[in-house]
Amino acid sequence: MGNSRKVILAYSGGVDTSACIPFLKNEYQIEDVIAFAADLGQGEELEPIRKKALLAGASESLVEDLIEPFIRDFAFPAIRANALYEGKYPLSTALARPLIASRLVNLALERNAEFVAHGCTGKGNDQVRFDLAIASLAPQLKILSPARKWSMSREELIVYGEKYGIPAPVSKKSPYSIDLNLLGRSIEAGSLEDPFIAPPEEVFQLISSIEESPEESQEIEISFEKGYPVSIDGKALEPVLLLRTANSLAGKHGFGRIDMIENRVVGIKSREIYESPGLLLLIKCHQELESLTLSADVLRTKSQLERQWSDLVYQGFWFSPLKNALDSFIDSTQEDVNGTVKVKLHKGNAIITGRKSSSNSLYVSDISTYGAEDKFDHSSAEGFIYIWGLANRLWASVTSKK
Repeated sequence: MGNSRKVILAYSGGVDTSACIPFLKNEYQIEDVIAFAADLGQGEELEPIRKKALLAGASESLVEDLIEPFIRDFAFPAIRANALYEGKYPLSTALARPLIASRLVNLALERNAEFVAHGCTGKGNDQVRFDLAIASLAPQLKILSPARKWSMSREELIVYGEKYGIPAPVSKKSPYSIDLNLLGRSIEAGSLEDPFIAPPEEVFQLISSIEESPEESQEIEISFEKGYPVSIDGKALEPVLLLRTANSLAGKHGFGRIDMIENRVVGIKSREIYESPGLLLLIKCHQELESLTLSADVLRTKSQLERQWSDLVYQGFWFSPLKNALDSFIDSTQEDVNGTVKVKLHKGNAIITGRKSSSNSLYVSDISTYGAEDKFDHSSAEGFIYIWGLANRLWASVTSKK
């Protein structure tokens, strides 16, 4: 590999990605390492991250605010898909990876770089998501993953970094591995690796404990247009502010903690802790509005495809023909998902208390009611039941003769 070659490195400012810079230069003989950091609402100061990459030896350090496309183009489609991996995890981390990967690819093409790189480990999910997304968007690019090559512990990585002028973390070492963006936090490792031990309260930062959440409940209204959340309590909000507001409301009342045994892409079971208050709340309300506006057969089919959609995103296939086809189906179902859902937040719960549609409620009161205004033809039920159960009647008559 010649020194003139360039690599675009996905950079977070942590120990691993900082060590990637001298490792790429020394072990891969790449002189031009361009670091790219994405602001996805993690709340960190971006300027220190940019400077740290330069200190670590990057020839250039780029930082870009991607919060708005992250929410608009990734989180909101996930809400319309009611995306919950294995019925629990709302993909808060997984949704960020194809966005970062697409930006890496664009930068590589703009800068005539031959390589893109990331600091993902060889047993995690993110390496799969980055590699597949990059290969789908620009198969001609070569992917470098130093963390799959080195055999260093975190402590050894810190020493390695210090050797090349990268300062060691000054804060007390945390035993946990944490990923944070506007959609939530993921926490793993440390004492959490024992699935029988309850997670200590210290691992949670976004969501109040049951004990510390308000004694009084709070009822709010969330409105949707074509499946997209658009307002809270009647106030129209842009996507980013709406998500922030949902995070604040649900987190204050202790809603949105997840503790699960998760099946990773590489075949490993992993104990994962997630905090995703706003995203979980919006998915729950969206599901409720769909129950009012979608027909029974569409709901049943969509629920099956939602799981497949979630699996594809989790497994790294955001850019794939099947995902595109499922997107088209989901889009076609959302035209009439318009209306408002009332939800009561209290002590870790989000309890649906009401729902109404502004355009297409399939709940027809004079058909559903048992009151005097009932227009349902009760006499038709007998013939319906006879035909509906005819196959079963024939089976019963034959088997009874045996």
